[in-house]
Amino acid sequence: MISETTMLAEQCRLREWAAQIRDCQGRPAGMSVVEWCACHGITKANYYYRLRRVRKACLEAVQEEMPAQQVVPVQPELLQLRVQEGRKPQPGLDISIKGFSIHVTESTSMPLLTKILRVVKHAE
Repeated sequence: MISETTMLAEQCRLREWAAQIRDCQGRPAGMSVVEWCACHGITKANYYYRLRRVRKACLEAVQEEMPAQQVVPVQPELLQLRVQEGRKPQPGLDISIKGFSIHVTESTSMPLLTKILRVVKHAE
């Protein structure tokens, strides 16, 4: 079991690494990652290790925020065909909220739909 102290140390280290990564990504034009690393006393391999760890932590945080995917039964008479010029008709569900209309199909990505609904929720 990981102790709270270990978790806090890891979070602190990840924040420090994230700041370094932002600093490196904002380096002057023409300066390579290798040059930036040399100026900051880390190896290129260590920089990319830190980048990988920070990205992984960010991805895990985003996945924790996402609600579990749920299947909601929809009555067939609510489904509509949306025809766009030059494309074949797409069956789906039209959702209207706060003046926004969203056409959802089987291929609509759940993460995208979640983000859109989050934005619409806060729209005025």
